[in-house]
Amino acid sequence: MNRPARPASTPALAWAKALVHVLSLLPAAWLAWRVYQVWRTGSDALGADPVAEIEHFTGLWALRFLLLTLAITPLRQLTGRSVLLRFRRLLGLYAFFYACLHLAAYLALDLGGYWTQIFEEIAKRPYITVGFAAWVLLLPLAVTSTAGWMRRLGRRWGQLHRLVYAVAVLAVLHFWWLVKSDLREPALYAGIVCILLGWRVVRRFSVRRTTAAR
Repeated sequence: MNRPARPASTPALAWAKALVHVLSLLPAAWLAWRVYQVWRTGSDALGADPVAEIEHFTGLWALRFLLLTLAITPLRQLTGRSVLLRFRRLLGLYAFFYACLHLAAYLALDLGGYWTQIFEEIAKRPYITVGFAAWVLLLPLAVTSTAGWMRRLGRRWGQLHRLVYAVAVLAVLHFWWLVKSDLREPALYAGIVCILLGWRVVRRFSVRRTTAAR
């Protein structure tokens, strides 16, 4: 008699999560090393404009982790491996982590000690407006990412976390408006967001059509 397929073992899952943690922290470690090199030796490890490089690097990784988070559901549906969902919250929190680094770099390095100017900047610069809005929407998603909040909110938890779709659109728009010349990179990420959100729309209509046909 064939044995039923066993679920992913707890040790294997723990090791997989540990690996994801290590890989997710590598960009931050690489950036920290480059900052250290500039501080210690005065090298050009961060290019001609270190502040812009730090802001770009952290913002780009926040967007990448956001897209990885959105990719989990389509991958689970395509592969049938529900264990992938165990990594969605982890990746989402790293998206928030890098978004916080991005915002902190802007406040500390770009604005210096004049933090009160953030509200003036938000009002007059559209790319900062949408970028800050994306961070604000990410904040409640990060706070309510625990199992305890899932139990407290019930069905409203899923409704709240659909804000991640708006966050993805705002993040890409922030990147698009920030880039002044070569739009190929933001266009690539915009295309990925369209695919990931379009998959969900097509999937939802497909399920509704199947349900209505029964």
